[in-house]
Amino acid sequence: MVDPKPEPSASWVAEVELEVPFHDLDPMDVVWHGNYARYFERARHALLGAIDYDFPQMKESGYAWPVVDMSIRYVGPARFGQRLRVSARIVEWENRLRIRYEVRDLATGARLTKGETVQVAVSIETGEMCFVSPRVLFERLGIAPPTN
Repeated sequence: MVDPKPEPSASWVAEVELEVPFHDLDPMDVVWHGNYARYFERARHALLGAIDYDFPQMKESGYAWPVVDMSIRYVGPARFGQRLRVSARIVEWENRLRIRYEVRDLATGARLTKGETVQVAVSIETGEMCFVSPRVLFERLGIAPPTN
């Protein structure tokens, strides 16, 4: 019998709030598109910290987790001084770490941007990519690793 896939946990979500600084704007007075990657990074840092597997713990466990893919969908512009809520949610973990993001206006809740990153485990010792997420990720997520 195959074990059912665990449902994503509420603890696999984190949010950060930020205020758009002047230096994040482009000549059109909206947030320059490349800055959303930094906003995602802030939420990802909070999320990984919440499961006690942020970058220092990853390195200590023997794995680097580079971002190998990122997509961003711009729904509406963010502007100087606007307060934002950026959320990050783990949606896939078995063979890679897929995290979904939403950027919302803090006052209205309107979604401004959404996106996703994909990270893969790479052995620091060998430099080789892992085709299955290492056991330590499952442990940090509080779920049993797959049995093969």
